[in-house]
Order: sequence, then structure tokens, then C-alpha cells
Amino acid sequence: MKAYELQGFGLDNLRLVERPVPVPGPGEALIRMRAVTLNPRDLGVIDGFYFPDLKFPVIPVSDGVGEIVELGPGVQRFRVGDRVAGTFAQGWIHGDPPIGWHTRSLGAPLDGVLAEYVVLPESGIVRVPPHLTDAEAAALPIAGLTAWQAIAEVGRVRAGDAVVVQGTGGVSVFALQFAKLHGARVFVVSGSQAKLERALQLGADAGVLYTEEPDWDRNVIEWTDGRGADLVVDIGGAATLNRSVAAIRPGGAVCLIGIMSGSAAEGLQLVPTFLKRARLQGINVGSREMFEAMNRAIAANGLRPVIDSVYSFDQAIAAFAKLGEGRHFGKIAIAF
Repeated sequence: MKAYELQGFGLDNLRLVERPVPVPGPGEALIRMRAVTLNPRDLGVIDGFYFPDLKFPVIPVSDGVGEIVELGPGVQRFRVGDRVAGTFAQGWIHGDPPIGWHTRSLGAPLDGVLAEYVVLPESGIVRVPPHLTDAEAAALPIAGLTAWQAIAEVGRVRAGDAVVVQGTGGVSVFALQFAKLHGARVFVVSGSQAKLERALQLGADAGVLYTEEPDWDRNVIEWTDGRGADLVVDIGGAATLNRSVAAIRPGGAVCLIGIMSGSAAEGLQLVPTFLKRARLQGINVGSREMFEAMNRAIAANGLRPVIDSVYSFDQAIAAFAKLGEGRHFGKIAIAF
């Protein structure tokens, strides 16, 4: 089979190689991959940000969908022909994440899904909504589930709530869609007028360009008639956290998802955090149980993930390059 191996840090060390087709053992399924989607984490793995001591070679990419073509002995939950996606956090079934969950994540340190065939335990896969294309279904494991946990599990967004979404990448667009699914009003903060207009077309109620309005938290306060947002989905990290806290209502929540501007918030202003009784919650994708709940909601409502572009398998390097440029709206996919 063909697979991409990361043989050292840097995109120049991502190589297309031939590997034997893996054989499923007891409790495992062999999956013929159909599509994958890319996340900023994938570039972080390739660049050595997340696992500086990563053992090579490793197959990158965490998110993908495929068809089960063979079952190992003892598999009970699935049949040959089922279309499935792997869970990013293998072994996190329900409740809080288990200790050391991050050492069992697909796409590093475990082999990922940028290969024609992968083997995964039946405990680490879920069926995907039947109405979705392969590329759309491949967007669910990280981007979709991260947004779902922020909106539905942690944020517990209800009809009429005010939600602020930063950016228009994969997680942000999913957060917009899920917030609207729950009946919320959504305010989008973007650096691109074209992307902001697309977000409004997708259902956002209002928005602002942070390049023109750097104090965008004031725009949020005005938009909510002085009350503040119920929830801010924070993608920026260090540079945006203070404004996220300033934008929420007393008792509101900030879900910390991204670190686009840095991972150390040394300038966090604690007094506003106390005065707002702000709830700061880190989001780390989600459990298999959350994944299955999200899929039921997607299927019931006919929601379709937003795909920016689809590359062929042999164009994977170009797909990564586009992700690094940051010009996409929604998800970048690779079809097999």
C-alpha cells in the first residue's frame, strides 16, 4: 500500500513510501481509507512543536474516514462495509480523559491515517453520518468534535445565547454551525473581509474585522446591548485571551482551543477574570461518547461540514502547504 511517512521534522521529510497492508488482530478492523482532512496540529507534528522527541518514521494526520474491509477475531460493534472514522484520542471512551490520553493520539505519537489502509481497534472507531461525503465525514474527528465539546458539552449553549467565534478555520466554522444548530446568535471575529462575508452567509449574525477593530471585545459588548457574550470560542491563545474575558457576561465562559498567537498567556489580566467570574475551560477534542452524540445531531439535522478544497493523494504536500498559508475557509481535504 502507499503511505506517507514523516522521516524527520519538516515538510521536506514527508515521503511517499510503500508499506505492507496491515493485518487486523483480535478486536481490530482493517480500514480502506477514502479521505483525510488536515488540522494545524498536523503541521505542528511535522514541525516538531508537539513531540520534539518523536520516534521516526511515523504516518501523520489524525482525521480520516474509510470503509472497513476486514475484521479481526472477536469484533462485535462493526461489520465489513461500515464507513467509519477513528477517534483522535484512542482509549478515551467517555467521561474525563484518562491519564496519559495524549500518548494514544492518532497522527503522533501513534501512526495516523495518511495511508491507503490503517488498522484500528473497534473501541477507537465510530460510524459516520450517511449523508456526508467522504471529505465531509473526514472533517469530524478533531475539528468537528473540538467544536462540539466547546458548544454542546462545555458551553451548553441554548437558544438565544450569544456566542463569539474567533476565525474561520475548521474548528471555528464548526463552532459557528453548532451554535446556530442550538439556536444561538453568533458573532465572528475575523481578519479577512471575504471570510467574514462567507461566515455571515453561513449563518453568523454579526462580525468584525480585528484588523480594523482591534478592541473587538467592545464590539461584542455593544452587540449584546451591554450584557456580554455567554461563550467565546478562543482560537488565538495568548494574544486574544484578555479580550475574550472582556467580551463575556458575568459568569460567562471562554473555551480555550487554539494557540495561534502563542501558548503562554503571560499578560493575562486576573482582576477582570475575577470580576467577571469567568470560566476558562481548556478543550481537548473529546471522547468517543461525545463523537457519537455529535454524529447523531449532525445526521438528525442534515448538517454538512464546510470543505475549502480537496486534493488528490499524490498532492498531499501541496495540501499541507495551503494549510500553512492560512487562507482556507473550513477544512482542507485529501481524497484517496
